[in-house]
Amino acid sequence: MTPDTPTDDERRTPTDASESDRYPTDVLVEPDWVAARLDRFGADAPDLRLLEVDVNASFYEEGHAPGAVGVDWRTDLRSAEAHDILSPAEMTAFLESCGIAEETTVVIYGDNRNWFAAHLYWQLARYGHPDVRIMDGGREYWVEHGYPTTTEPVDPPAVTYGDAPDAPPRPEVRADRTDVRAALDGDTEFVDVRLPEEYRGEITKPPGSDEGAMRGGHVPGATNVFWAENVRPSGLFKSPEELADLYASRGIAPDDDVIVYCRIGERSSLAWFVLEELLGYDRVRHYDGSWTEWGNMIGVPIEVGEPDGGD
Repeated sequence: MTPDTPTDDERRTPTDASESDRYPTDVLVEPDWVAARLDRFGADAPDLRLLEVDVNASFYEEGHAPGAVGVDWRTDLRSAEAHDILSPAEMTAFLESCGIAEETTVVIYGDNRNWFAAHLYWQLARYGHPDVRIMDGGREYWVEHGYPTTTEPVDPPAVTYGDAPDAPPRPEVRADRTDVRAALDGDTEFVDVRLPEEYRGEITKPPGSDEGAMRGGHVPGATNVFWAENVRPSGLFKSPEELADLYASRGIAPDDDVIVYCRIGERSSLAWFVLEELLGYDRVRHYDGSWTEWGNMIGVPIEVGEPDGGD
C-alpha cells in the first residue's frame, strides 16, 4: 500500500498554539509534556514509551525525539498472515518488541499530521491497551519548533505484556464490509475523509499513490469531510469548538451512528480519533477496509458526484 501525500500548503510552518490542554490529557498531550519526560521515555522501566510512526519510515533514521521507538507501518502494523490489521497475538508481540507492558503509557506521534499515529492509536484502542495518547502536532511540529532530536536508534528493553486476548476487547470501534452493507439501509452517517475529487469519483487514488480501485465514487449517502479540515496547517488539532462546528455543519451529530472511511484506513483513523476521543461521539466505527476494498467489490452500490447527484 502507498499512503496519501499532503500538499505543499499542508506542510506550512506552524504558527498556532496547541489546544491539547482543552482536551482530556489521557488522549492528547502537548509537545512540552513529552519534552519534559524524555528521560523517562528512554528508560528501561516500562512506565512510559514513545513511538514514532511515519508515512515515510526513513524519517526516523534522519532524526527523531530521543527515546522514541521507530515503527514501520508497512511491516509492523500489518498482519503477516493476512492482508489485515494485527491480530491480538500479533499486537501482543509488537508491543513487547517496543518495550511496552500492560501498565505502559504509550505516546504516539508521526508525520503527515499524525496520520499513522492515529491509525496505531485506533488499533491499540481496539486491542484494549489502557493508556494510549497522541502528541499534538506530530513530527513536523516537533522538528520545526526546535525540540531535541537524535539519530540514535532505540533498543527497547525486554518486557512481557501478558496473554493475548482471544478476541479484541473493543470490536465496536471497527466496521467491516458486512457492517457497511447492513448500515446502508439504516440511519448510519458515513463520513468520507478523502479528497473531494476521490469522493466525487473523478479519481480513485490521490496523486502519487499506487493502489486505487476498479470504480470511483463513494458509499451511498456519505458526507465528505476532508481529513485536513480536522487539523491546522501546523498539524495541531483544531479547537473543540471548531471541530464540533465542522461536523455539525455537515449534519453529523454526537448521537449519530457514524462510520468513517478513506482509501486505505490511515486518514480516516484521524477522523475516528477526533469524533470518538476528542468530541466524545456516542458510536463511531472505522471502516479500515475503506475504498480499496469497497471500490473493488462486485455488487455493492456506489454513488458518484455530489450528494445531490450533481456533477
